[in-house]
Amino acid sequence: MDSFEFNKVFMAILGTVFIVMSLSFISDGLFHNKVPEQQGYAVEVAEASTGEAEEDSGPAFEPISALLASADVAEGEKIFKKCASCHTNVEGGANKVGPALWGIVERPIASADGFSYSGALKGYAEGKTWTYEELNGFLWKPKAFVKGTSMGFGGIKKVDDRAAIVAYLRSLAGTPAPLPQ
Repeated sequence: MDSFEFNKVFMAILGTVFIVMSLSFISDGLFHNKVPEQQGYAVEVAEASTGEAEEDSGPAFEPISALLASADVAEGEKIFKKCASCHTNVEGGANKVGPALWGIVERPIASADGFSYSGALKGYAEGKTWTYEELNGFLWKPKAFVKGTSMGFGGIKKVDDRAAIVAYLRSLAGTPAPLPQ
């Protein structure tokens, strides 16, 4: 390659670099973003209440006491199929990912033999039993009802479905617990 050819190639490269740099400077001038004085976005938050009223009112789920007498146990057994992958429903059944649920109604919370409960459920359980409303709240949204529980189930939204499954859980006992008044 002679010097004339070398000069043409070198000038083509230099010209391209010059054009790219010029376009970069021009575009920076046209589309310049001003740096804000403070980084980030201001998020306006309503003033928090003291929380006493929220704690006193409890979670927002519908009670099932009135529905239990007319709840369909067969429908509850169908709904229980969602639970069967983690829980057993037979007398003397082994614990799976979750504890065995035979005789759960009126049993002390976090008391199944041989099952390792989460610290959150153990702390919540002190002096409590699985009443109908405790089961209702836990089945509504386990993680909202007992903060920090390891149960990964999303919950049952429909109050009729919760009543049916609690009625089915009630039937899983030698002597079912009496219905609430």
